[in-house]
Amino acid sequence: MNRALSYEVSVTPQIPQSGRGPLPDGSRRMWSPISSTLISGERDAVLVDPPMTSEQAAAVGDRIAASGKRLVAIYVTHGHGDHWFGAIPLAERFPGAEVRATPGTIGLMAAQAAPSYRASFWDLVFPGQIPQGTVEAVPVGPEGFEVEGHRLVPIETGHTDTDATTMLHVPDLDLLVAGDTVYNGVHLYLTESGGLPGIDSWLAALDIAERLAPRAVVAGHKDPRSPDAPRQIEETRRYLQDARRLLPAASGAQDFYDAMLALHPDRINPGALWGAAITLFPAQ
Repeated sequence: MNRALSYEVSVTPQIPQSGRGPLPDGSRRMWSPISSTLISGERDAVLVDPPMTSEQAAAVGDRIAASGKRLVAIYVTHGHGDHWFGAIPLAERFPGAEVRATPGTIGLMAAQAAPSYRASFWDLVFPGQIPQGTVEAVPVGPEGFEVEGHRLVPIETGHTDTDATTMLHVPDLDLLVAGDTVYNGVHLYLTESGGLPGIDSWLAALDIAERLAPRAVVAGHKDPRSPDAPRQIEETRRYLQDARRLLPAASGAQDFYDAMLALHPDRINPGALWGAAITLFPAQ
């Protein structure tokens, strides 16, 4: 008989970025809050998407230790380093925890961990804050894996805010840990969209999430004040539809940025939007 299952979400605060220009109003660019989800049975637990910095990982590790559960696995929804660099110290702290990801995610993890990429981006933007080393992730197939008899199923979503992304579905909790397929109260990262093609792919991924009909949806980046409500699927869709409509008509980065801010004034971290704007509308 399956035993009780529960989940708990930890959200890191925004942290400042280094080595990048300010926002149009002169304020410093920040990094979006990162969600990490601990799925627990009576004895064992699985962590989904450990955060980025050594300090953040230590805080999540303390919460795992305080739970009294045995961490048996760390699942990574996609290859962006802010959703798995923390697995480096956590795998050392909890040696029984196996890092797991789909093959597509593992490939992107390797690219993010490449010394040249780390030096040019992660270690530049967060000097001295990113854990050193790497992890060996075990490939997970579409059948997923179990914790105390409860199945956890990876759902492939293709390109959302990067390539080869996934969500983790927990049917026995009606829970969808959506990774970066869904955002909750935070400006979306459209920098890798390439414009309309990437946005269309992301919209298709939201249809996959919606068909699962979850009662709870944990977004990879969320405003810590916001509930993990399924309506965030539709809110993410609305943001993407607005971006899709405005992109062809915008005269440049500032125009697109201002128009999106006017439509979504309550989302936090406009730096994510500004980064997309200056990528999609490079200076002539």
